[in-house]
Amino acid sequence: MQWIFKKVPEKDIVQKLKTELKIPEILAYLLAQRGISTYEQARVFFRPSLKDLHDPFLMKNMDLAVERIKKAIKNNEKILIYGDYDVDGTTAVSIVYSYFKEFYPHLETYIPDRYSEGYGISIQGIDYAAENNFGLVIALDCGTKALDKIKYAKNKKIDFIIGDHHTPGDEIPDAILLNPKQNDCPYPYKELSGAGIGFKIIQAFQQDAKKPIEEIAHYLDLVAVSIGADMVPITSENRTMAFLGLKQIELNPRPGIRALSQKVEDKVMEIRDLVFVLAPRINAAGRIKHGKEAVKLLIEKDLAVANRFAEEIEAYNIERRSFDQRISEEALQQIIENKEQQRATTVVYDENWHKGVIGIVASRLIETFYRPTIVFTKSNGVLAGSVRSVTGFNVYEALQKSGEHIIQFGGHKYAAGLTVAPEKYEDFKAKFEEVVKNSIKETQKIPEIEIDAKIRFTDIDDKFYRIIKQMAPFGPGNMKPVFITEHVNDNGYSKTVGQENKHLRVSLRDLKTGKIMSGIGFGLGDKIDIVRSGKPLSVVYTVEENVWQNRRNLQLNVKDLKPLF
Repeated sequence: MQWIFKKVPEKDIVQKLKTELKIPEILAYLLAQRGISTYEQARVFFRPSLKDLHDPFLMKNMDLAVERIKKAIKNNEKILIYGDYDVDGTTAVSIVYSYFKEFYPHLETYIPDRYSEGYGISIQGIDYAAENNFGLVIALDCGTKALDKIKYAKNKKIDFIIGDHHTPGDEIPDAILLNPKQNDCPYPYKELSGAGIGFKIIQAFQQDAKKPIEEIAHYLDLVAVSIGADMVPITSENRTMAFLGLKQIELNPRPGIRALSQKVEDKVMEIRDLVFVLAPRINAAGRIKHGKEAVKLLIEKDLAVANRFAEEIEAYNIERRSFDQRISEEALQQIIENKEQQRATTVVYDENWHKGVIGIVASRLIETFYRPTIVFTKSNGVLAGSVRSVTGFNVYEALQKSGEHIIQFGGHKYAAGLTVAPEKYEDFKAKFEEVVKNSIKETQKIPEIEIDAKIRFTDIDDKFYRIIKQMAPFGPGNMKPVFITEHVNDNGYSKTVGQENKHLRVSLRDLKTGKIMSGIGFGLGDKIDIVRSGKPLSVVYTVEENVWQNRRNLQLNVKDLKPLF
């Protein structure tokens, strides 16, 4: 594990924040590190509110989108709300559909089938719209690059509003495109999720009707879920929407969220719960059966019905987990049998692997072999692959350089999808290995952890932790602060715990101050000899609250530790 220290902020800003906010210097340091330099910025960071959201009409074409929807409503046109089958797409569809359904009846949803239609706008979906007389399609979380599909729709007299957040190509489709990443879009924040774009559409419609934004604040619960699941930065407007959405889930969750949230017992929901509890279940519908099952759950108003839908989705999730575990084991075995442990890449294939979980399996394989990874299965006569990368390595560029053996591919720096002809599999595998081997840096072959600040155990008290908690929601762009304390050693009570002694329970003394802190290091059981050596150590950790038999105490969540010398 590489230890990387984040940039040290300017001392003047740290001192200014310390004085104005009346907080310890280390906390002022953490805020400055996150780009906060004024009292007002700190206020927005700690106490986000609806008034901090940007005017939706700053987004290019938003005025055209609102006018087109108003025209459709005036003329009683049928409107189809179309979205991708993942969490971001299904939450976006649920937001826009639920809002307009409150006052307009001629509305339906459409989620493409992961297997027969694939990602994004499909010919099948357009044909469905044409056959059922839809004059307007609002496509969410997809469509920015669907040039040919939009032309096909135009020939069938179907208009498209596209609300998307994926990076546009050189040419944009002949549609009303709402995408803050398109050229000359003046919208001040570029990192919205697909559901975030969906929310901006209903915010604009609400604003145009001169109705208060408070009436639509309850839709932010779904925006928060999408922000967590899609791993967009939790900064600026995303942070505001995630913060308010989590509050909504805490105080008055919609029936679908409440039904799914039963897996989070007796605690306030955090972003990590959205990522690891809600998102996999919402995704499981599209992976195992159909994404429309997730939309049914999320738009449902009756809790009893929502509970029934949630039970069905939980069954899909259990099935997904069994596929995930079995395929991961088979893939690891394939690597060992082929003696590919020392390669620069992992590329594995089995025609019987379930297409819905190969992305999850790719991520799992990186936990064992930390390197760019592709998992293939057979789908519609070709090999479909899901790609995952490691920190710092641009896998999209590697695919471009291997393009001679690829039918098509798409994605971004760290994740992508591709198709390859069966007879080209070995050629592609060899080329991809060659490209990665020649371009990956030595530092990119080792997992890294970013450290925010160096502190002593005496800095850790209840006030310190309360302010750290208020820095949530945590995620990309605002990760939970990671600290390092040097010159610590075992207090004599550290031990391994868990099945096969996999985890590390530590009791460490700060040799500079004498203060003792306990902690847990998940998956660090193999470091017990380092701890018991008695030598001075450096420990890297986050601070968390441990609750046991109604007693609460602060502990370290140990990420790594090493001998100091």
